[in-house]
Parts: sequence; structure tokens; C-alpha cells
Amino acid sequence: MSPHSTYETLRHFADSWGLAAMVVVFLFLVAWPFRPGARGDNEAAANMIFEGEDNGE
Repeated sequence: MSPHSTYETLRHFADSWGLAAMVVVFLFLVAWPFRPGARGDNEAAANMIFEGEDNGE
């Protein structure tokens, strides 16, 4: 197998299945915060910046 054909094979894979895999990973990561059990983690992350404050003093 010549290097040129290896490149073409990998390029074809990246153009088709690689793109599909990246789309699936992207959709999974976008949906992750909206899962039913994430409410507590999301609220803790949203309020983390206020921990240790003394009412503006």
C-alpha cells in the first residue's frame, strides 16, 4: 500500500465516519446538562461563585 492510498483512505474515513462521530459526541455533550438527574449539579455550579461571600461586606 502506497502512502498516497493510505492518505486517501484516512481522508475518506474522516470525511464520512469521523464527521458522524464528531456530531454524535457534540450532541451528547450538549444534551448532558439537560438530563433529569443533573438539576442538583447545575444548581451547585450556578451558586458556586457566591460561596464564602458575606453579603457584600
